[in-house]
Amino acid sequence: MGNSLFKFLCGKFSDQLHHSSAAAPPAATDAVSALAHDLHHFGVTSQVPERLSHHVVSSKKAQANWYRKLLDAWKESKPPPKTPEAASRLVVQTLKRHQRADVEGLLAYYGLPLPHTLPDAAPVVRPSSKPEGVKYELHTLPVDARAVADGDTITVYVDTADPRESANVPRGVHEAAIERAGARAAKDYNKADALHKIVMDAGYRVIAGANDEEILARKYRIRLRGIDAPESSMPFGKEAKEALVKLVQGKCLKVLVYGDDRYRRCVGDIYFNSVYIQEQMLKKGLAWHYVAYDQRPELAKWEKEARAKRVGLWASSHPEKPWEWRKERRNAT
Repeated sequence: MGNSLFKFLCGKFSDQLHHSSAAAPPAATDAVSALAHDLHHFGVTSQVPERLSHHVVSSKKAQANWYRKLLDAWKESKPPPKTPEAASRLVVQTLKRHQRADVEGLLAYYGLPLPHTLPDAAPVVRPSSKPEGVKYELHTLPVDARAVADGDTITVYVDTADPRESANVPRGVHEAAIERAGARAAKDYNKADALHKIVMDAGYRVIAGANDEEILARKYRIRLRGIDAPESSMPFGKEAKEALVKLVQGKCLKVLVYGDDRYRRCVGDIYFNSVYIQEQMLKKGLAWHYVAYDQRPELAKWEKEARAKRVGLWASSHPEKPWEWRKERRNAT
C-alpha cells in the first residue's frame, strides 16, 4: 500500500502532515488527515496508535479490529471524508455496534465531533409497536449457559452502547472500566481485578465480544413472565433448566419487560427472533401456566396441549405445583 492509497484515504493530501501514531491527539484542523494517516499506517503495519489506549476502554486487539473496519469503509466511501463532520459520521456508522465509550474515545483522540454535536444528530428511536403494559425493551448480548438459574430465570447482559443504556452508565463505572483496560495492558492483573469488582458491584460487567473486544455491559436478572417451572430439586427441575439452556444459549434475545418482582428481577417475555421462549417451555411440558399472575389464554392453551400429550412433567399423574412446593418449605422453616 503506497502513497497513492494514502492520498485516496485522505481525500486531500498535505505535505505538511506531521501527525504520527505515537504522538498526542491532533488539532481539530488536521483531524481528518490525521485519521487517514493512521489508517494508512495501519494498512502497512497493522499497528494502531500507541496513545489511543488512554482514550478508550477496549484492548489493542479490539482496536485493530476497528481500524480494519474503518480502513475498508474509508476505501469504499465515495468521496472519502473531507470534513471533520463527515469523518465522524463514517466512524459512528462503521462502529455502531461497538461500545459508546470506545467510539467517543476514538473520536476525541482525533479531535473529531462527538455524535450528539453533529448538525443532523437525532436520537435513535426504536419502533413503538410494543404490547400493552411493556415498560421497556432489552436487546441482550449472547447468553451464557451458566446464566440460566432454572427453568424460568436467567441472567442477561445488555451492551452499554445500546441507546437505552448509554446515557445511564454511572461515571464511576465508566472510569473504572477504562482504568481496568489500562491495568490489563500493563499486566497489573490485581489492579484490573479490583477495578472489575467496582464495575460488577454496580451491576455491570466487562465481557469479551465475538472478536475478543471488551464490552461494558449491564446485568439484568429476568423472570420469565406467565410460567412457573419446577424448582431445581423437584422432579423435572433439571430437565426444565436444560431445556431453557438449549433455547437461549449463545443467542441474542429480545426481552419485553413489564415490571419487577419482589426479588428485584425483571418480569418479561423473552424472544429469539420469532420464537417465544415461554411458549416453547409450556409446549415441552416443562413449565406450568402461572395463572395467579398471568391470565393470558394462549398460555393456558399451550399448557393444555402439553397435558393432553403427556409430555414433560405431565407424564406424571399428579405433578406437584412449584408454588405449592415453595409454600410448604417456607411453612416448614
